[in-house]
Amino acid sequence: MKILVCISHVPDTTSKINFTDDDSQFDSNGVQFVINPNDEFGLTRAIWFQEQQAATITVVSVGGSETEPTLRKALAIGANDAIRVNANPTDSFFVAKQLAEIIKNGAYDIIIAGKESLDYNGGMVPGMIAGILGYNFLNSCTAISVEGTNVKAVREIDGGKETVSTTLPIIIGSQKGLVEEKDLRIPNMRGIMTARTKTLTIVEPITASIHTKAVKFEKPAPKSAVKLVAADNLDELIKLLHNEAKVI
Repeated sequence: MKILVCISHVPDTTSKINFTDDDSQFDSNGVQFVINPNDEFGLTRAIWFQEQQAATITVVSVGGSETEPTLRKALAIGANDAIRVNANPTDSFFVAKQLAEIIKNGAYDIIIAGKESLDYNGGMVPGMIAGILGYNFLNSCTAISVEGTNVKAVREIDGGKETVSTTLPIIIGSQKGLVEEKDLRIPNMRGIMTARTKTLTIVEPITASIHTKAVKFEKPAPKSAVKLVAADNLDELIKLLHNEAKVI
């Protein structure tokens, strides 16, 4: 079984975010980047298939050379090899076209992509890939098992969960639940050393349309100062809740 795990290179949530060029460009200076959490859940599940069913795992990312440490971390966790599409991932359709081309050339059985990335939260790429290739697609996946070419999976839906039976090849949008945070793998020294010798292939992008462009970024408004009200001053509390907070 061949598995492809799509990896997004995203800012750590603890990083301080700034913008440049009149707030039209993200400033990456001083920002720590990590594997997108939804992708990491998928990678960890792929490692389980590797250990239990002798699957081979390739990780892929669309981005410049700055994404290679993130791919190396995925290799240190246990992926067999990596691919970097040498392009700036500015548009979901463009990224989906690049990944679809990799999938066609690699004949993968399972393609795992996080249901959305931590930076833009668009949630479009996995579905677009499935549409381009005509593959079975399951989003918000919380469980998956494979026997031969038969797949049984569970996805999260409004108000509950749905169990689905389908066949390979399949694209899934992974999230927490596919594995739990306690099950995530931390690279050990042996994995880090081995990752240095694993193959990281760089491919040039295919021609694809770019349909969207970020015009301007805007930070959330800072929180206002807290107003403290004495415990016995109920009239003032009611006045503030009614006139300022407008919740009553």
